[in-house]
Amino acid sequence: MKQCVEKICFWLKNSRIFSLPMTLLSWLVIFVYALKFNGNIINGIAALIGIACAHLATNLFDDYIDYKKLSENSQKCKCAYIKEGYATLDDVLRVVIIYCGIAFLTGVFLTYRAGFPVIVLAVVGGTLTLLYAKLSQIGLSEVAVGLAFGPLLFEGVYYVMTKTFSAEVFFLSLAVVMFTIGLMYVHTILDFEGDMCSHKLTLCCRIGDKNKAINGVFVVYGLAYLFTVILTLMLNNYLILFTFVLAPLIFKMHKSLKTYTCGGDTKEFYYRLLQARNLMVYFSLMITVFLLF
Repeated sequence: MKQCVEKICFWLKNSRIFSLPMTLLSWLVIFVYALKFNGNIINGIAALIGIACAHLATNLFDDYIDYKKLSENSQKCKCAYIKEGYATLDDVLRVVIIYCGIAFLTGVFLTYRAGFPVIVLAVVGGTLTLLYAKLSQIGLSEVAVGLAFGPLLFEGVYYVMTKTFSAEVFFLSLAVVMFTIGLMYVHTILDFEGDMCSHKLTLCCRIGDKNKAINGVFVVYGLAYLFTVILTLMLNNYLILFTFVLAPLIFKMHKSLKTYTCGGDTKEFYYRLLQARNLMVYFSLMITVFLLF
């Protein structure tokens, strides 16, 4: 039993479970919003299970693809469990299949409960999960994350809970997902030198200049607040504008990114990455609270 628990913890850690708040909080925002329209709680929770498994599968499958192209100055923590012999690529693929299997079963359950549109949503989500690693190598990871954790997640959860779609939900998804994209974008900035050496064409690598890429942080979060203002007007809920108190944290993170070089100390890497994660956490929690009023 102890070995089984340890094995589960091992794979959850290497699936980067620390990034799961990105999924949990995005789900929480739309779950709370759907409850205002008498959304089905069981369907909402089932959707969370499927989405979380798809997220973890994406993280692991990204390692499966990236491991073959790791450069010498890549992050020390990147695929460390494979490099150090704790798992093989076949092991990684097997766990990815398990995650996808659970996501598939929740999709079947929700199709029975909510109808055919769930199949379409599941097919799009499954395709993005399998293609994410490839898309990230050609500079489209932000697009993939934007679709998966934005309109697809929000409209999907809202649909299985209420059996309807909504324009307000669409703009709510855009406001929240830009903070999720911000996390992914910061990650690629931190990986800039290693990705350049391995010829991985992330958006930052396509920009070609690290300082310009770092300044792109303001574009990402600027769009987030643009959609936030639009959402505020659509819902006529001006409490949402209080999320602007997070702006100083964006400037602080921007400043810290200028002092980091890929391949540096692992703690320094996570210190900067978690700043972006925390921004997403704070924004999602604030939006959730404001939607209750």
